[in-house]
Amino acid sequence: MAYQSVFSRYELKYLLTPAQKKQVLLAMQPYMKLDDYGRTTIRNIYYDTPSYRLVRQSLERPAYKEKLRIRSYAQADPFSPVYVELKKKYDGIVYKRRIALPEREAMAWISGNCPCLREEQIVREIDYFKCFYTPLEPKVFLSYEREAYYALDGSDFRVTFDESILSRQRNLSLCDGIWGTPLLSAGQTLMEIKCAGGIPLWMTAVLSEEGIFKASYSKYGTAYQKMIYPYLQGGRKYA
Repeated sequence: MAYQSVFSRYELKYLLTPAQKKQVLLAMQPYMKLDDYGRTTIRNIYYDTPSYRLVRQSLERPAYKEKLRIRSYAQADPFSPVYVELKKKYDGIVYKRRIALPEREAMAWISGNCPCLREEQIVREIDYFKCFYTPLEPKVFLSYEREAYYALDGSDFRVTFDESILSRQRNLSLCDGIWGTPLLSAGQTLMEIKCAGGIPLWMTAVLSEEGIFKASYSKYGTAYQKMIYPYLQGGRKYA
């Protein structure tokens, strides 16, 4: 699949049981295909202020919200490509812009140790974000196993399944291994439908037949609510 630096789309989330996932996959077979990467492990570092301003604002469900993260699609090393992503949501539409950089350059830039030398609009937008929310610091490492499917008809309709979502506040490095506190219940899958327009009729049919309803779910928000906030109340950090 081609690398994209700009996205504008709806992202709808659903929490599935194993039986529901099986039925959705069966319904998808004539219309969708697993992308070339197969099942991948995605790693993210989310940035926030010392007071967790960004995630707290997001949990209030405002009309507009934004976040900054660095993502890799495999265990990184200092020279491997990672993605600095600025993600915004307004009136239900998700806008995502990102830039690919070597891991050491991305971390140094976002940490404020050196500027990004690329002359691109996304760099200016991220620099403004950093200035507006200063000081920013890495807060959470989130990883998950993802299967991503694309539409055979060439449309922009996509479906992803995320499992084994883990969160931690130590060893916040994309070069480190995968471990942390599970955020999903045993056997649960987070499905995301990503599209610029409407959902195909065959998908709405299986959602209706299986009693699958939209869920308000944020991985970083869930980590904050379930893990970070309770520990902050006790003056500690969770592992």
